[in-house]
Amino acid sequence: MTDFVETYRAHIIYGAVVIITVSVLFILTNLINRWLLKKEAEKQPGVPLKPLKILKKTLNTLWVVLGVIAFSFIFVDSDKSDTLKEYFRLAVHLGLVAVATIVLATVANMWFKRKIEEKIAFQYDPTSYKFLRYVAVFTICFVGVLFGLLAFPSLKGVAQTALGGAGVIAIIAGVASQEALSNLVGGVFIISFKPFKIGDVIKLSDTMVGTVTDITLRHTVIRNFENKMIVIPNAVINKEKLINYDLGELKCCEHIEVGISYDSNIEDAKRILQEECEKHPLIYDNRSELDKQNGKPIVRTALTKINDSSYTIRAWAWGRNFTDTFNLKCDVFESVIKRYDESNIEMAYPTRTIYMVSDTNEKVKVEEKQKV
Repeated sequence: MTDFVETYRAHIIYGAVVIITVSVLFILTNLINRWLLKKEAEKQPGVPLKPLKILKKTLNTLWVVLGVIAFSFIFVDSDKSDTLKEYFRLAVHLGLVAVATIVLATVANMWFKRKIEEKIAFQYDPTSYKFLRYVAVFTICFVGVLFGLLAFPSLKGVAQTALGGAGVIAIIAGVASQEALSNLVGGVFIISFKPFKIGDVIKLSDTMVGTVTDITLRHTVIRNFENKMIVIPNAVINKEKLINYDLGELKCCEHIEVGISYDSNIEDAKRILQEECEKHPLIYDNRSELDKQNGKPIVRTALTKINDSSYTIRAWAWGRNFTDTFNLKCDVFESVIKRYDESNIEMAYPTRTIYMVSDTNEKVKVEEKQKV
């Protein structure tokens, strides 16, 4: 036993130093990570802690890999030690690039998040900062991958070309699909020309109405009034004709239309519809001073259409915003139906006239009314 220790004393000491070093680095990483998690939780309770956990796992993995490679020097011949040195340099390079990428991406993400919170606190538009946050994080990660490729001789030329400048666009165009590029360009156009921003209520179709909650590199997210998230690719929403209820003036006019039968009194139907709109608490007086002096009503009503079996009465009701006009319309529909029933004004429903020929060749007119 003594002879064995004396023979391999240098190897034993070297192996012990490697194990102790890796263990110390492992313990220090966990302690520092725990301290950082505690400090961040105290300083900013809502800050995401996932990047710190990923950083800890990356460093611990790096220490283990470097320790295994360093420990392997004991068991290989001197002619193979150069290969292990190359592996060691490769692991150090990839580890440092990964750590730097995670740190820079986390710092950039937190900086943009702080700016976004400041914009919201001062009631400014945070849309540009939210979009740029995705661009910054994506760029840092992309550059980090390119620096990682520099460690591999076969890929070194590609990485150097990309980092040189024009190669970045060439690589993205070659790797990404046309749809992905169109979504990216669409997102840039949305941020640049601002047809809508985060917090705006927009309408693409009757089934896609809601509040814009996020604009990413690929898609725009809308929360509809059922609290469901609608994800629309930027390339699609960039081509669509949409209504932005928060662009410019917030007030909007709602067309409240009801159908009445031919036998109903048109003047009474118009008057009741006007009264129910004007007495609603959400109605907005959009008249000018001249209109008020001339005695024009707050809500205008008119006969707008003569249908096959009904008249269409319309009221032009104004609200302070889209939400108010929607609630106003729903409430007026309900109250108008009750008033029409009380005033014997018949709501419209399909009517069909049938001519029947009897055995005596006489035409008999039969009128059917079908309620839907």
